[in-house]
Amino acid sequence: MHNHRTSAFLQNPRLFSSLILLGLCNSTALLTHAAEATSSHLEEYPTEERVDYVLGCMAANGQDYLTMQKCSCSIDTIADLIPYVDYEAVKTVLSMQDQRGEIGVLFRTERSMKDRVQAFRSAQVEADLRCF
Repeated sequence: MHNHRTSAFLQNPRLFSSLILLGLCNSTALLTHAAEATSSHLEEYPTEERVDYVLGCMAANGQDYLTMQKCSCSIDTIADLIPYVDYEAVKTVLSMQDQRGEIGVLFRTERSMKDRVQAFRSAQVEADLRCF
């Protein structure tokens, strides 16, 4: 069976080329969207990290449902304000500041590390204002 519409597209090379180009553009747009979704997903805080934060927050503030909601709000706010890579760095700095000797001094006195910790503390204050 012969389809006249298909035949018209194939007989007009310019129209046929335009359709192929349009299809490639749509494919590229889909691939770009998928790549953006993947890269934004890579910057998201892992569920385990969020749960760990909420558990620590609840240990400090109370073990009830309302506190769990407030602590969840808190980590969501921090995640909105600070990229996960910076959050990881701050966790490392804070854990290393308790070390004795030169390593501990380095983590307590290095300016860039102090700046990251200060940015994290500011995010925590903002989270407290929004959530508690």
